[in-house]
Amino acid sequence: MIIIGEKINGSIPAIAKAIAEKDADYIRNIARKQAEAGAAFIDVCASVPEDVELETLKWLIDSVQEVTDTPIAIDSPSAAICVQAIPLCKKPGLINSVSMEGNKVDMVFPIIANTTWECVALLSDDTGIPKTSEKRLQVFEALMKKAGAYKIAPNRLHIDPLIEMLCTSEDGIAKITATMQKIKQQYPDIHLTGGASNISFQLPARKYINRGFIILAMNAGMDSAILDPLNKDMMGLIYATEALLGQDELCIEYINAFRAGIFGN
Repeated sequence: MIIIGEKINGSIPAIAKAIAEKDADYIRNIARKQAEAGAAFIDVCASVPEDVELETLKWLIDSVQEVTDTPIAIDSPSAAICVQAIPLCKKPGLINSVSMEGNKVDMVFPIIANTTWECVALLSDDTGIPKTSEKRLQVFEALMKKAGAYKIAPNRLHIDPLIEMLCTSEDGIAKITATMQKIKQQYPDIHLTGGASNISFQLPARKYINRGFIILAMNAGMDSAILDPLNKDMMGLIYATEALLGQDELCIEYINAFRAGIFGN
């Protein structure tokens, strides 16, 4: 599983406070801990007004890069901000995110085309979030045509089928898993991602829903997730699920992660 560490996000009150107070030590500590816990990318999201977003991202990215060389996931709703933040990173990372809304793809894809930058792509377009799996797959087809035009290989894309709240869903996660399975059938090398905790919004005891979802989503092909790598229970569940799915030969990764303290007893 490709873990995109979610902890440095200005929508989290403690991070918002650190941003307001320019508490770089707090940001560095969170970044270091996520890297040590096995994050493949450190997501950095300012969640501030756009007129100060780029300078805030620069401060956050600089703080993170002072303590770890784990690649950055530049996280912004603005494709323009994402593009402007690319030179702030010492090595190629992940853009989070584009979609088929407006000109987002055509702003980001040309910039990353001849690089090794990866990109999260949401299955939405100018009509919003599609209601059915079939509609989302149509958006996916349009997205892949764009990727092909810019010669961006499927293995550089993390497709987010848009995980919605379970409590407002009519079919559980059937729509999501069906979308994931069909995408993986067409492009075995593509990554499937998403905000794992979105599924449990407005429900009590959210951790149980989140854990159940991860298992089912991984079984459907999800191999990338935006989550908290400091949650040892979730990390243990992910390593266990990979082993059960035959993705961890002789359970070596599971054993090594346990020995490294990434998850507990």
